[in-house]
Amino acid sequence: MKTTAFLSFVTVLRKELMDTFRDRRTMINLLLVSPLLYPLLLIGMGKVAKDRTETQLQQPITLAVVNREAAPNLMNFLKAAGINATDAPKDVEAQIRDQRLDMALVVDEEYPENFRTGEPATVEIMTDSTRRNADTLVGRLRDALDVYNNQVGSLRLTVRGVSPLLVKPVNVGTRDLAPAAAKKNGFLAFMLPYLLMLTAFLGGAALLFEATAGEREHQSMEPLLTTASKRGSIVSGKMGAATVIGILSIVLTLLGFKLGALIGGESAKMMDVPFVTIISLVFILLPLVVLGAALLTWLAARAKTMKEAQSLIVILMLMPMIPGVLLMINPIKEKLWHFAVPFLSQNQLIQKLLREEWISPQVWATYFAGAFGVAAVFWVLAVLRYNDERLAISG
Repeated sequence: MKTTAFLSFVTVLRKELMDTFRDRRTMINLLLVSPLLYPLLLIGMGKVAKDRTETQLQQPITLAVVNREAAPNLMNFLKAAGINATDAPKDVEAQIRDQRLDMALVVDEEYPENFRTGEPATVEIMTDSTRRNADTLVGRLRDALDVYNNQVGSLRLTVRGVSPLLVKPVNVGTRDLAPAAAKKNGFLAFMLPYLLMLTAFLGGAALLFEATAGEREHQSMEPLLTTASKRGSIVSGKMGAATVIGILSIVLTLLGFKLGALIGGESAKMMDVPFVTIISLVFILLPLVVLGAALLTWLAARAKTMKEAQSLIVILMLMPMIPGVLLMINPIKEKLWHFAVPFLSQNQLIQKLLREEWISPQVWATYFAGAFGVAAVFWVLAVLRYNDERLAISG
């Protein structure tokens, strides 16, 4: 009896994989375009951002200044720092709002008198904070003004015979105890968890939607259900095929990151994923692949048409995002029960892996019990749905 059930499982699995691999466009999208798209997109974005930042950091800045003649010493200092002051146009505020100017500096009318008497002299940076293109330039200007402010303050104290160190009674330093791996893999820790969870969770969606909702719509489900195969074997076979596709998608995505790190130059080295890490990530994500396959099988069996099934993708894509958003809003200390919660557990384990932290046997046991337990619930629901004769009826 067990042999018959296993053979039915293998038959359904092989049939679904063969049907999927026959569709070349689907396979190209699943196993070529999607795994390479994210690394290439990130490489392109990173290179553009890096080039733009380096350009803004290295090239001289032309700064529009209102009342420039009131602060000649400050203007000379800014020029030495690569910031060349020019007279601001009369409609300077309008030009900043229209993005014709990135920023401007306004020197207060009382600046000369206040500076001469030792009172705080006011200058104001004028910019549009909602326009991110000027962030680097504004940062350079702020840094230059801070340096000038500290230099003038120190000189004033020195002239009066007072050590500048007296105004800094506490010397504050920072000792960063973060592991070297966490610093090295900071970019991956930010990007990988959501991307990999999404790939693992929905990697087999196309196969399962076609294998259930598609077959139901095409009225090819009935011949399968009239065979002697047990419904559990049919469901397991479809889930098994989706699991294979999901694991392939994860591996190819990680290899895409590794390839991107090799061809992307110095700026893309942060995307490199070692082969040992790839194996570990597949091991961590395997339960989520199975859970996703079980949930999608049940949802696809409840959908009457492919359109109805595909409409669920938008909602399903948000599910892996929820833990990351919650952790950003309200960071929480790690607890054992977290590793029994789908998506939160994968997020935490991937973070620990990239930080090269020890993962205890209790954590592994909790994780696998929680993930496979939830998957088993959806497997039972899917089997019950397949036992319903109405599944073979479209519409």
